[in-house]
Amino acid sequence: MAEGAVLLRGFARPVETELIADLRAIVAQAPFRHMVTPGGHQMSVAMTNCGRIGWVTDRTGYRYDANDPEAAKPWPAMPASFRDLAARAAVQAGFAAFAPDACLVNRMSLHQDKDELDFAAPIVSVSLGLPATFLFGGLQRSDKPLRFRLEHGDIAVWGGPARLAFHGVAALADGEHAVMGPQRINLTFRKAR
Repeated sequence: MAEGAVLLRGFARPVETELIADLRAIVAQAPFRHMVTPGGHQMSVAMTNCGRIGWVTDRTGYRYDANDPEAAKPWPAMPASFRDLAARAAVQAGFAAFAPDACLVNRMSLHQDKDELDFAAPIVSVSLGLPATFLFGGLQRSDKPLRFRLEHGDIAVWGGPARLAFHGVAALADGEHAVMGPQRINLTFRKAR
């Protein structure tokens, strides 16, 4: 996709059954929710987290937190299927020893992942469900993004010179995926601390 950015077509497909079962267990423990931005606006994107820490936003700002603010308890543990897939995808893309401590489950518009303390670690993003157009831009929001079609099971990995690239997903077309139904879920693995 760019220097430091790789698209691994269908990489998650061999483990999709376990991934989806683990995803459903996470959502049962920490349901999707619409968080509030520091400006007081409710996010249009529903999201949840798993792992040692989770990405949250509220009136006080954007940050990683060990606790789910709605449940006032730790986020669900990151399943081994998630950790193993993210680590294998990172190695396949040329990033050794990736050990994510956070997995954000959502769908987002064009943004940068810059709330992490460790920019040396890559971002690993797994697509499940409906196809989508992945927008992968430059280091400035104004840089024209490249467009890549993502299918169920595709994984995008970016780090190094591409680590702070703006990225997102274009609006989805209506449809029905054989496994995930009328939705697209994104698993974004990060080494935040």
